[in-house]
Amino acid sequence: MEPQYLLLLKTGELRDRVVKLEEVLKKCTLCPHNCQVNRSRGERGFCGGGYLPVVASYGPHFGEERVLVGEHGSGTIFFSHCTLKCVFCQNCEISQYGEGEEVTPQALAKIMLILQRRGCHNINLVSPTHYVPAIVKAVLIAAEEGLKIPLVYNTSGYENVETLRLLEGIVDIYMPDIKFGDDEIGKKYAKAPGYFAITKKAVLEMDRQVGGLKLDEKGVACRGVLIRHLILPENLAKTDKVLEFISKELSSDVAVNLMDQYWPAHKAYSFSELSRRITREEYHYWLSFGKKLKLNLIK
Repeated sequence: MEPQYLLLLKTGELRDRVVKLEEVLKKCTLCPHNCQVNRSRGERGFCGGGYLPVVASYGPHFGEERVLVGEHGSGTIFFSHCTLKCVFCQNCEISQYGEGEEVTPQALAKIMLILQRRGCHNINLVSPTHYVPAIVKAVLIAAEEGLKIPLVYNTSGYENVETLRLLEGIVDIYMPDIKFGDDEIGKKYAKAPGYFAITKKAVLEMDRQVGGLKLDEKGVACRGVLIRHLILPENLAKTDKVLEFISKELSSDVAVNLMDQYWPAHKAYSFSELSRRITREEYHYWLSFGKKLKLNLIK
């Protein structure tokens, strides 16, 4: 299945999207914080990102879901800064402290092409939301030079639907991490007002665009939605609400990865309820819960 962005390249729509997204940067509303700062002049809002994207690292990644990794790995690009301030962030050096180097869209396009030449099955954009204009411009440049593998939008789920609509036909695989099934919990642990209400609308839009997860003849994902959910101790993430939403409101073949790797990172020890790992019993309880809801569970 050919990536959709190649069709937009042929029609000229991909270039038009770049122009529209550049306009958004002048009064930034890329994410739900809606800071309205002029990032085209270097002003910074909640996320901490400026005009140019900051890349912490890139390369073939073999620790992602099997449907993304395949034989040669997922071509992962880790962007610095973030639209959330999760107190338990396991990548806080990147997301909160901005470690990495600024790159131009031209340099970012070269990274994408390098990953394709190394045999990666996809371009996996980790925490891309606040850099969408530069990313789409890089995709335009790279596609003109031969990029032809799927794009994975690896996000916290805290997205503006308006931004997602400008990505329609560009992103092949949406991979939102639905972190919390409660607005107040999202505000407390991630400084994300209205987190669950906003994320539900965003994921519904993702599902509308690309539907459930689809695999190629080699069993590698080529299109669709893959949802991640990190289980927290004592059901602090309201996992039941997250899984019920997926079961009731999304396509039945949307893939779900229930993750058990929580550990108290960053500022988690400041919250007694977050100061331990989850137990094996907790993980298997939620795994059984998901199976009862007949979710498409993967690892």
